[in-house]
Amino acid sequence: MPWRRAALAAALLFPLAACTAPAKPEPKGAPAPGFPYTVTNCGVTTTYTAPPERVVTMNQHATEVMLELGLAKSLVGTAYLDDTVLPKYAAAYRSVPVLADAYPSYEKLLSANPDHVYGGYASAFAANEGRARETLAKSGITSRLNVENCPKGAATTMDDVYQEVREVGRTFGVPDRAETWIRSAEATSARTRAARRSAAPLPVFVYDSGDKTAFTVGGKGVGNDIVTRAGGRNVFADDLKDKSFGDAAWENVVARAPETILILDYGGTSVDAKKKRLRDDPALASVPAIKNNRFAVLPLSDMVTGVRAPDAVARLAAQLRAGEGQ
Repeated sequence: MPWRRAALAAALLFPLAACTAPAKPEPKGAPAPGFPYTVTNCGVTTTYTAPPERVVTMNQHATEVMLELGLAKSLVGTAYLDDTVLPKYAAAYRSVPVLADAYPSYEKLLSANPDHVYGGYASAFAANEGRARETLAKSGITSRLNVENCPKGAATTMDDVYQEVREVGRTFGVPDRAETWIRSAEATSARTRAARRSAAPLPVFVYDSGDKTAFTVGGKGVGNDIVTRAGGRNVFADDLKDKSFGDAAWENVVARAPETILILDYGGTSVDAKKKRLRDDPALASVPAIKNNRFAVLPLSDMVTGVRAPDAVARLAAQLRAGEGQ
């Protein structure tokens, strides 16, 4: 009978199985070079025993740091661009799933099954939307927030840009790539310094957006350092010394008498529309930058702590030196 043949076969095999030595557990390999790595980021201390493998980035400057370091294959999702990614990143960016045009819901974020989330702005980890870093940690997900947006800390400078890239490089096991980029960025900064004139800094008003008030760059973010390194003086650095961005009254724009207005290019309002708003406002008619048609333009993504910052200084410095109306 079939069941008897099966039973006999099992009986014959049993002694062989019983005599076979139990399999030894596979020996664990040596830790990857540079690990374990412990870093404190915006008050959160994390020890990485290996590079994260499934990463979601939120906000453009976080995404571009990853792409600059050649880490596209580690990305399982991305979200929230302010501008088009730089052309050199375009092909790599197309390989990454876009989870949302703005921020994804917590459920959408988890659907990518990340082991790490890297946010550019503090809003990436908004507690009221369920994405707090503490919440992610409870799900076994590590996280990083761009250093410019730590709730406490001194004003952000180009040194913090280097720190950001260096720490991301260490976290992902590619410190050499990070140091290569830093050396290149330092060389760009040195060339910009050498080309600067020795004249007094040019008063600059940065116009991000706003109608009833002017949303502008404050003294805490790297945008202020970019203006300074380019040969300008941010006219609201002192008024908004504890903010990267903030609101200023238009009468204060007039009182500060900026000689150049730096327009941040992003979103649905064009640069031409922003210029028109400024030129058509009779209250601003006496502002030197308006009278002399002195405008500079940079993308918003140039004015945050990311890999664009050193080149942004060079581009702004060239516009300030040229002194030509645009």
